Amino acid sequence: MEDSTARGRSGGIVGVLAVAGIVASLMQTLVVPLIGELPRLLGTSASNAAWVVTATLLASAVAMPVTGKLGDLYGKRRMLLILMIPLIAGSVVCAVSGSVVPMIVGRGLQGVGMGMIPLGISALRDLLPPERLGSAIALMSSSMGIGGAFGLPLSAAVIENTSWRALFWGSAALSLLVAVTIWFLVPDVPARGGGRIDLVGAVGLGAGLVCFLLGVSKGGDWGWASGTTVGLLAAAAVLFALWGAWELRTREPLVDLRVTARRPVLLTNLASIMIGFAMYAQALIGPQLLQIPEAAGYGLGQSMLAAGLWMAPAGLMMMLISPLGARLSAARGPKVTLCTGALIIAAGYGGSVAMMGSPWGVVAFTCIISIGVGFAYGAMPALIMGAVPHSETASANSFNTLMRSIGTSVAAAVVGVVLAEMTVTLGGHALPSENGFRAGLLIGCGAALVAALVALTIPGRPAPGGAGERAAGGAVPAGTGPASKS
Repeated sequence: MEDSTARGRSGGIVGVLAVAGIVASLMQTLVVPLIGELPRLLGTSASNAAWVVTATLLASAVAMPVTGKLGDLYGKRRMLLILMIPLIAGSVVCAVSGSVVPMIVGRGLQGVGMGMIPLGISALRDLLPPERLGSAIALMSSSMGIGGAFGLPLSAAVIENTSWRALFWGSAALSLLVAVTIWFLVPDVPARGGGRIDLVGAVGLGAGLVCFLLGVSKGGDWGWASGTTVGLLAAAAVLFALWGAWELRTREPLVDLRVTARRPVLLTNLASIMIGFAMYAQALIGPQLLQIPEAAGYGLGQSMLAAGLWMAPAGLMMMLISPLGARLSAARGPKVTLCTGALIIAAGYGGSVAMMGSPWGVVAFTCIISIGVGFAYGAMPALIMGAVPHSETASANSFNTLMRSIGTSVAAAVVGVVLAEMTVTLGGHALPSENGFRAGLLIGCGAALVAALVALTIPGRPAPGGAGERAAGGAVPAGTGPASKS
């Protein structure tokens, strides 16, 4: 009876934290179906309306490392509840917005909530028995992609059948419900970190990320050779160099660069950038390919809602595959799972060129890619937690999640440029060409192959009972593992 009660309690914790991660990641794609209508709805230009999407990206990138460190210092459950406040407030602000400025503010607040995913992963390490940890981490890690995949059809269905404001009222209500369940079902655990937050490091990293992500995300609009774009990227390089020097000198850094420079952590983070790129490239290409008019000769002529529904199975596959990935990590080590996932992604992209001629073909290759992403996303936290001290799991996972976000940002820029430059004209409108879609898919394949090569260089699975193995299939006690020696 006690065992069944414990399993039920563990299942409730995993369910609540996974739903919290999915709700947070939903915010990334919540407004995608509205992009074309935002200038009219908010009385602004298309370039200003684009900030409604960019603000969420920037806010999540800046907030994740800071919230991860705060979770280590003051407790993960406390920070999970605190993060629900901007998520709810941002949703309400967006719901009542009538102009672009409050909408951007609200979307920025929603982006802060993305910190719940790495915090949830780290909380699982403290709360679950070893035999439940691997599959739970895999599911929680995959929530970043699951929420993004389900966001598009959900948003399209709401917009086509009711007011666009219902999107944000619904997200506010859902976020409030998640906060209540966290309060009642997720127990508190003592904070394992010590010291204080590195404010200089937080500001420096935030400023560098803002400059970099703005340059990458808006370079296509401003021109890659424009003074603004070049200036932002140059400023980012300088700020990151100064930030790194500060982090290496301060006694209580926001991100322990000596730990992140260790080979397992560094290589996992590099692979994460490429996997994030590969994951987002198909999420950008699939819906556009589905909605291109059939008159173009290669388009599939689907409505916005239909395109979202055709893409939804990919998110479902990511959810279903995460337990299998956890079992593979427990049997062979998370390095094998990460490499396997990257190769599956590459295979999906490789077959996509032959399958892009029908909606069912798009479903097939996006599902294959999502299966690979599910394997890879589940392996990353296991690799990270097997190589860092217990007191730094939240900040290390937040930094890894940030690396995935950088990958998605770069994918948005690169694929956006490819599709914008390789076009055909139909009815007086420029549309991405068939060759443009093929090029974008092949670039995604290349990113996945690079991720597989990087994964192969990650140090192999430790001897039985080692830190990496325990992270893959169980908790790593504080003070154990290679990172505890520093």
